[in-house]
Amino acid sequence: MLLIIPTATTPPWTTLLGFSLLPAVVMITGAALAVWRAPGPKLRSAILHFAAGVIFSVVAVELLPDIVQHHAPYEVALGFSLGVAAMLGLRTFTQRLEKQEAATPATTSGVAALPWGLLVAIGIDIFIDGLLLGIGFAAGAKEGTLLAIALTLELLSLGLATAVELRQGGHSKGRAVVIVAGTSLMLLLGAGIGNTVLRGASGNLLEIVLSFGLAALLFLVTEELLTEAHEETETPLLTLAFFVGFLLFMLLGMVA
Repeated sequence: MLLIIPTATTPPWTTLLGFSLLPAVVMITGAALAVWRAPGPKLRSAILHFAAGVIFSVVAVELLPDIVQHHAPYEVALGFSLGVAAMLGLRTFTQRLEKQEAATPATTSGVAALPWGLLVAIGIDIFIDGLLLGIGFAAGAKEGTLLAIALTLELLSLGLATAVELRQGGHSKGRAVVIVAGTSLMLLLGAGIGNTVLRGASGNLLEIVLSFGLAALLFLVTEELLTEAHEETETPLLTLAFFVGFLLFMLLGMVA
């Protein structure tokens, strides 16, 4: 039986563009803050914990109930499996790029070489985030809005980390910010593609895509955000940041 999920609640392009610009601008702002005064490891860990809690809350409160409600186990299994496979493949690909980057001799021209392995990995990650944002808005304006705020926190941390890495690699402050700004455009590209492909999609296709996004977001929380957050010695306050993020967005989802 074909499921049909109403698409009348799909927001217009202007709404998607506005909420896509928010994470991109915040990522650039994070890079600018990092080159001006790099955050301490505990503050960055707290941001990562909070962002992980927020994204997990969006998954549990918004996406998962919508997926379960439509009772399409085959589509969910397919989409979820594809999501896990895609994220594992992305990890393998980026790890190979990082190894190649580490084995490449340093440039002798006096200008720091671009860390292409790092930048390609970040660009793909941001593109996936954009696709997830498009998926969120395809599910509804509320889901998309909450996901945009959650991804804003993630990209704030990513902008901080990327700018610090570029500065340590010998790049100037201005160049580091410009490079981060360039990679942030991948978010707009991903969101545009995701929303274009999914606009008017049938229920079955949307269930597959939402399940794909569910797996990708869970992977992002458990294998990226929390893994990086735990590089700093865990304290009760850092752990609390995760649950504060989860609770705040759960309450926001209830009253919005």
